[in-house]
Amino acid sequence: MKNERPRQLSTAEERRETVLRTAIGAFAARGYWGTTTAEVAKAAGISQAYVYRLFPSKELLFTAVVGHCFVQVRAGLERAAAEAKGSSAEVVLDAMGDAYARLITDNALMLIQLHAQAAAVSEPAVREAVQQGYARLVEYVRGASGGTEEQVQQFFALGMLCHLIVSMGADEVDAPWIRTLSGGITHY
Repeated sequence: MKNERPRQLSTAEERRETVLRTAIGAFAARGYWGTTTAEVAKAAGISQAYVYRLFPSKELLFTAVVGHCFVQVRAGLERAAAEAKGSSAEVVLDAMGDAYARLITDNALMLIQLHAQAAAVSEPAVREAVQQGYARLVEYVRGASGGTEEQVQQFFALGMLCHLIVSMGADEVDAPWIRTLSGGITHY
């Protein structure tokens, strides 16, 4: 008789994380409206019924994905603030801005943010998830940087402009209008 190790079963939380990671890719590729829970289940290698056991609705699955992405953004900003080469608001905001520009090179992260903003227009639960995510980020950025209201607003405005620049492939365009939009902005 072989001395085999007993098979470790995945806990519901491990399965939940697997489904969440799988859903990020699916929702990034096709958006909130274009993605089905059946597609997520198939990609995760589980039944659709089990997806619904973990996330009772597609809406709850998507808002969990949105929340997860906000957590990733915050973690990146926290690392940048901790590693900033000074403590002035400008230095900390610049470090966090650079970190954010690097974060959105992860197409899935950027696409989830863009899809969430689009879905927030007509889906109240998604709107609430986006509002809560930004509320926490704004308060974090304000506290970590010590920046003024105007500086914090500028930080987020530049982040949105970075989304636009990256999403439309501005680095592939050489025209005056794109130089106007992207002047002074680092994107990776």
